Amino acid sequence: MLLIKFSLSFMVVFSAVISYLLAPDVVAYDWSRIILLFAGGMLVTGSANAVNQIVERDTDALMKRTAKRPLASGRMGVTEAWAFAIIALIAGLVILADFSWLAAAIALVSWFIYAYMYTPLKKVSSIAVLVGAVPGALPCLIGWAAGQEALTTGGWILFTLQFFWQFPHFWAIAWIAHKDYSNAGFKLMPSVEGPGKYSAIQSVVYSLVLIPVGTLPYLTGMSGIVSFWIVMVANLFMLLQCVRLYREMEVKAARRVMFSSYIYLPVVLLALLADKL
Repeated sequence: MLLIKFSLSFMVVFSAVISYLLAPDVVAYDWSRIILLFAGGMLVTGSANAVNQIVERDTDALMKRTAKRPLASGRMGVTEAWAFAIIALIAGLVILADFSWLAAAIALVSWFIYAYMYTPLKKVSSIAVLVGAVPGALPCLIGWAAGQEALTTGGWILFTLQFFWQFPHFWAIAWIAHKDYSNAGFKLMPSVEGPGKYSAIQSVVYSLVLIPVGTLPYLTGMSGIVSFWIVMVANLFMLLQCVRLYREMEVKAARRVMFSSYIYLPVVLLALLADKL
């Protein structure tokens, strides 16, 4: 579980499954297909997270929040981790290809960006967060392509929503764990000065962007008016927490942003699904 970062992987795959169910061609719930998609997504995501831990095993050992991971603690060898990563990737891609080759191809691109672009960039520049937001949002396109076999407007709307959501979410985590990240050499805050007014205002800006993006599912006919208002309330709540972070500049405010973002995504995605047109 620690090797694949289960909680992170679950959130990522959850968005893929909901996006699959939101695709217009999916008109009935086939639980065997849903479970299969979930399994394929977990395998590919777990593989990417395993590669991430292989690459970062030395820096993980320096941070309290990651020191107990299998590779960082020495409970697992690199060869074992690579074997898992390769087998999981192949198995996951085979499963996703059963839905559509496009879904499998997007998953492979997502895996590569996360493992070989985002991961090494974390020690170079905060641009890593922008790069990492791409594979973080691609599960929406994977799920949409699995259900629709084409990248139509709805899939891109979901991708955009999840893309922008990640910035206040991740920067709140980076704010809380700033000391740990700095000790490991990671440069993840938008300002070289770390937690500060500039970083907080960036979270406010990206949470503001979520408001117009959140209107698109309704405006394009993906979902109805009930979900429109639920998404608006969720967006305003996120914005409020980011504004409070800017005003208070404290770890407890960053923690509120982090927990709010954890709640935001499932609420928004489930609202859109429940109100699907």
